[in-house]
Amino acid sequence: MIGNLESAVAKKNGEAINVPFFAPHLTEREIEEVTATLRSGWLTTGPQVKNFELEFAEAVNADYAVALNSCTAALHLAVEALGLKENQAVLVPTMTFAASAEIVLYRNALPVLVDCDPHTGNMDLTDAEDKIAKLKAGEFPCADGIDYEAVGIIPVHVGGNMLDISAVKDFAAKHNLWIVEDAAHAFPAAWRPDADDPWQQCGESTADVTCFSFYANKTITTGEGGMAVTNNRALADRIRMLSLHGLSNDAWQRYSGSGSWDYRIVLPGYKYNLTDIAGAIGRCQLARAEEMRKQREAIAEFYLESLSQAPGFDLPPFPENRVHSWHLFPISLNLESLTIDRNEFIEELKRSGVGCSVHWRPLHLHPLYQERFGWNESDLPAATKLWSRLVSLPIYSSMSLEAAVHVVETVKQICAENARREIYMAA
Repeated sequence: MIGNLESAVAKKNGEAINVPFFAPHLTEREIEEVTATLRSGWLTTGPQVKNFELEFAEAVNADYAVALNSCTAALHLAVEALGLKENQAVLVPTMTFAASAEIVLYRNALPVLVDCDPHTGNMDLTDAEDKIAKLKAGEFPCADGIDYEAVGIIPVHVGGNMLDISAVKDFAAKHNLWIVEDAAHAFPAAWRPDADDPWQQCGESTADVTCFSFYANKTITTGEGGMAVTNNRALADRIRMLSLHGLSNDAWQRYSGSGSWDYRIVLPGYKYNLTDIAGAIGRCQLARAEEMRKQREAIAEFYLESLSQAPGFDLPPFPENRVHSWHLFPISLNLESLTIDRNEFIEELKRSGVGCSVHWRPLHLHPLYQERFGWNESDLPAATKLWSRLVSLPIYSSMSLEAAVHVVETVKQICAENARREIYMAA
């Protein structure tokens, strides 16, 4: 439990409580490590980043990890290292953030949007099968007569609730696809097919490349930052090379006492490296990752228990065969039982001092994908319906019980005050 319920209610009744949607959980240790890094004189990619990579790879049971300045950079370099080319296609969930698909557009390839499971929000592999079949038959409406070849799939673990990795791998093997895992929400997270099976960490042989985010609102943060992990040394080496202008040696190797001043430009690269300042924060956060995950889980369990009997919405699934990172806690409003819509519900939360968000407006409902590729609401009906009902409630590892109580009571009150009378009385 996250605290004493009676004292939390008393505090709430005695003063106004404002609950942010998220708050980074930093300690004096992070401040001390950043200060030490500043004093070391090594600010860009150096020993802190190298150690962060080694420690992160160990944490997810992967062979190689490359630290980058964002998860978007990790995704971009992953598809480039895998050789994504123009006139190729990649399956991408419509229920995701911009980065998952835009990195396909960077390569002048086609992101094929896939509908979601209406309960988890994760990619629906049945719809992915349908999209593959249409591509192969030349019937895909967004192809504009181009014979696109499907070469990859980018699954996303929405909110930190992992997909069935076995099913994704079987699907990829059937269609000869590589897998780049968008795990921006999924650290620490794990899954297993059955209760007797061992846990498998997200990033532990779950994809060709798995990409993590350390943005300010993530389960661990470096402010801005990301990590690409893989068990393929050639991919790791290529991602590392691409991350710093395609140079044969990175800056740390060149300027450290054991390195050489010389370098060669091997291929056209980018400027995606992580700084040692960020790496210092990341190492401290990584050491506390499981502790902070459990704190998030305690909040999630409190929400699940406290809201289980409340009418007006559905709670997120919490499968027993998952270690959930709880980056998000999304509820799905039963709009048929309410007199207000999702946007009005959010305004009521805000008026009561409860921060919230929506994850996400599906990609097929953005102008870029509607105007450039002709997607519309009916093409991906499950995501279209789900997104209009979604509200992500606050959840973060430093969240107090009184804050959680305020969220629960506010949600219940909004639903009670805006219930269709016959439905509320029956409940």
